[in-house]
Amino acid sequence: MIRVKRLYLFILKTFLPLFFMTFFICLFIVMMQFLWKYIDDMVGKGLDIVVIAELFFYAALTMVPMALPLSILLASLMVFGNLGEHFELTAMKASGVSLLKVMSPLMVLICMVSVGAFFFQNNVLPKANVKMWTLLFSMRQKSPELEIPEGAFYDQIQGYNLFVKSKDKETGILHDMMIYDVSKGYGYANVIVADSGKLSFTEDKKHLFLQLYSGESFEDLKDDRTMGRRNSALYRRETFSLKEILIPFDATFNRMDDENMSNQYVGKNLAQLQHTIDSVNVKVDSIGGSIAQQTLKDPVCGVPWRRSTLKKGVQVEESVGPVAMEKPLELDSMFGALELEKKKMLVNNAQKRALSVRQEFGYKGYSLEESKKTIRRHEIELQRKFTLSFACLVFFFIGAPLGAIIRKGGLGTPIVISVFLFIVYYIFDNMGYKMARDGHWEVWRGMWLSSAVLLPLGVFFTYKAVNDSAVFNPDAYMNFFRRFIGMQQVRHMEMKEVVMDDVIADVAVAKINALKTECIDFLNMHAKRQSYLKYWTCGYSQEVRDKLYADIEDLATYLGNSKEQLVINKTADLPILRNLVLYQPVKLPKFGVVLMILFPIGLPIYILGVKSQKTFKQELGQTVKVCDELLKLVDK
Repeated sequence: MIRVKRLYLFILKTFLPLFFMTFFICLFIVMMQFLWKYIDDMVGKGLDIVVIAELFFYAALTMVPMALPLSILLASLMVFGNLGEHFELTAMKASGVSLLKVMSPLMVLICMVSVGAFFFQNNVLPKANVKMWTLLFSMRQKSPELEIPEGAFYDQIQGYNLFVKSKDKETGILHDMMIYDVSKGYGYANVIVADSGKLSFTEDKKHLFLQLYSGESFEDLKDDRTMGRRNSALYRRETFSLKEILIPFDATFNRMDDENMSNQYVGKNLAQLQHTIDSVNVKVDSIGGSIAQQTLKDPVCGVPWRRSTLKKGVQVEESVGPVAMEKPLELDSMFGALELEKKKMLVNNAQKRALSVRQEFGYKGYSLEESKKTIRRHEIELQRKFTLSFACLVFFFIGAPLGAIIRKGGLGTPIVISVFLFIVYYIFDNMGYKMARDGHWEVWRGMWLSSAVLLPLGVFFTYKAVNDSAVFNPDAYMNFFRRFIGMQQVRHMEMKEVVMDDVIADVAVAKINALKTECIDFLNMHAKRQSYLKYWTCGYSQEVRDKLYADIEDLATYLGNSKEQLVINKTADLPILRNLVLYQPVKLPKFGVVLMILFPIGLPIYILGVKSQKTFKQELGQTVKVCDELLKLVDK
């Protein structure tokens, strides 16, 4: 019997509720996007609630590939952010449990989710796509629900424009009606005016039955025989007390057959997609081969490439060799010797021939392009079967380490980070899809672009979280940039209320003199500006600069115990030496020679480095000056 460790059960019990919650939240959000996108196809059609619920169910299934990676990212961020915020992750690490071991049960779970996502994409999603798009197209073709407005023309009945001044909502009687019957064309309009009327459906809901009371109709009777004649306008006027009209209007919901949509790329599984790709590739190869054969058979300048001959009663095709000529033809002179009419005839024939060949090959190229477009569509859908599973893994290895680093739980910070990362993923995924769809990139390159962009980010966050690196520590980045831009720091010192070690004058004088001598020796050694060669091969020694920095800080720490305010204030004037990379850009002379040879790179760095070295010597000069003033204060 396999027993699961309590730690693993704790992590799973913490993750699973958040995962299901975030999954349904993300699914609801993408469903709202679907609703706003296709709401015009559903509203005003009088659809049954069962049909709309069925559409939403299949639409929710098709939205799973978009909601699943985002929910994994958000849930992993929240779980490990909560563990870090409540110091539970710190306690686990203090007990000798590494972050990877904490993540191991979720790694197994996400791998199972990824495998399930693949089978979902391959077996469930094609059927859901077929059902959803079939329902959606059926809704688009359904006639709108009959709702006659008051005081406005209603044109949703094909071939008729209906105006009603007022309606009796209890009896359904329409008052002061005006009907424009243009079912025969706008040139043969029939206008009907009635005092009142009533509109109803037939039992099969395929026709409108209109009963009109106390009205008149005006009809244009012109026909083809009277068209164009003067005084040929014939009209008919009719007065009625009751008039009944039957108007074709199909109000039933007719569901389309699923067979048409199942043949599309969105309704095929992995095996069907691969079969279609292979079949269309064979078709493309055959079309390309026929075009090549036809091109070889076409004569060039009237000379065929092949000719048929009879050998022993059998017709054999053989290639025509090069035509031997005594001297090259001078086409320009031959064309110039012709008469003007023959020149025009030759040019016109050449243009017609070129246009004909262009149209022929354009048509063949169009058929080839359509076949290649079909191949790309199917290859894109085939790659999507795998990209969803891989995206789930990538988002987990981004969210879990990132949550352990930022140590912020709840819904605030994780949602902001998740939305930002998902937007980046969606932008790259959409860009790669369009590049693959239009044939600018290979299909695999476009479909795996988003995963390739986010995978290094997941590796980086995992590495930093396992090694407890301060990825989001602003002080670490400030120290990093200080090494390049040289931000000067100010020393702050205050007199201590309680001093454990008193300052001894002789010891203080010895430290001050030693530091002063050390600074003077360095300034004498580097009195002149370093040459281009010496800068790239030597620079200012890192060991010497570290010794100077340590001695200055040691003196400042020692004099900080002084009971004299003047000594404290003057010690604060000691500069804090900066450890800039430009002081010694490279530590290996051979590598420095290589950068020195790269003149466009080496020269600007040399100019900045010499300027930084000058500032460093000025800081040492200030140190010597402060040392002299400290000697006077300490002697007193």
